[in-house]
Amino acid sequence: MNYEIERKFLVVGEFKSKAYSHSHIEQGYFESAPGKTIRVRIRDDKAYLTIKGPSDNGGLSRYEFETEVPIEDGHQLMNLCRPGRIDKTRWLVKSGEHTVEVDEFHGDNEGLVIAEIELGSEDEAYEKPDFLGKELTGDRRFYNSHLMRMPYCVWKNAFLKELSE
Repeated sequence: MNYEIERKFLVVGEFKSKAYSHSHIEQGYFESAPGKTIRVRIRDDKAYLTIKGPSDNGGLSRYEFETEVPIEDGHQLMNLCRPGRIDKTRWLVKSGEHTVEVDEFHGDNEGLVIAEIELGSEDEAYEKPDFLGKELTGDRRFYNSHLMRMPYCVWKNAFLKELSE
């Protein structure tokens, strides 16, 4: 079985100078049951269909199935998605044995920058880069499927107030 195990963090420092690659990502979501998501992703010139199950262990892990589809199908599938899109630039930063994926959001989620570290097991050790702040693992507000329905611009001020308390 394919399980995605990742920790998610708010980015609070400079990371772009440490990145070795970046790409543009657009994501759309299909109707799905609570805790389960089906999405199409176009990353530069490739497209993927992904199905994710509900989160286990406080949001740390969940089942994930992903397959590449022809780019033309990706564009057609995007047209079948619910209204709204996730638009972001993904930056890749090496940190020890891991790659940190830093998502810089655009559009209605402008100003939000989140990093994810994928792990091989739930208790795997990792080096935490200095640009990572508060851990967001399991906080559903930061799931891309939630950000599409309830963009950061709607609740940004309340979150920033929460951070300052």
